[in-house]
Amino acid sequence: MTSSELWTHATADRYDAEETEMSSAPVLEPTLAFLAELAGDGPALEFAIGTGRVGIPLRGRGVPVVGIELSEHMAAVLRRKIDEDALPVAIGDMATTTVPGEFTLVYLVYNTITNLLTQDEQVECFLNAARHLAPGGRFVIELGVPPLRFLPPGQVAVPFDVSERHLGFDTFDLVEQVLVSHHLTRDGDDGRYRRDASRHRYAWPAELDLMARIAGLEPERRVADWDGAPFTQDSTKHISVWRKPV
Repeated sequence: MTSSELWTHATADRYDAEETEMSSAPVLEPTLAFLAELAGDGPALEFAIGTGRVGIPLRGRGVPVVGIELSEHMAAVLRRKIDEDALPVAIGDMATTTVPGEFTLVYLVYNTITNLLTQDEQVECFLNAARHLAPGGRFVIELGVPPLRFLPPGQVAVPFDVSERHLGFDTFDLVEQVLVSHHLTRDGDDGRYRRDASRHRYAWPAELDLMARIAGLEPERRVADWDGAPFTQDSTKHISVWRKPV
């Protein structure tokens, strides 16, 4: 098993309710269109498929989807929505777990590669993607750009959400390239907050390109969002595409 932290039963059960914006049509439609175009007539493999936020509607578009998921609890939530025959899921980590067949598309969305907490494991994830790709197939990653430009000297925390029911901020270990994402969530109207935290290893776009080269993949495209906006120095995230040579 890799160093990824496991999603618990409680976290998995509330995940969909807390990610309604990410499951909304304005967010999902361009994501699905982008991935479906790259998959073409072939099957897709989603690393860290979770509760099926992307994989299930992509399957609904006619793309055969297979998933790999480390958390049995997250996979159980997915299984309530769709049968195993329609969308198979292998339980295991995305750096080493393999499934049968070749795929025209392997993809990782919503910053999930950062769940692998070492550079070696992230390299293994690229190697695993290349292992599953058919010649000419693509590997796609959606990943935020580390917001280190917001860190003045001596500061180690950056807020990313300050709202009535949620406070979210990241703290950074700049030597180890690890951030801890902190969440204070108001569960009810009695003033009580739930505290959660998760660890992530952030990586720069250029570092991912080097990982791809190690895995024998070639850079094909990098954009700022699923709509294809140009990636610039001010972009807060990127969608990167690498291709397995024919």
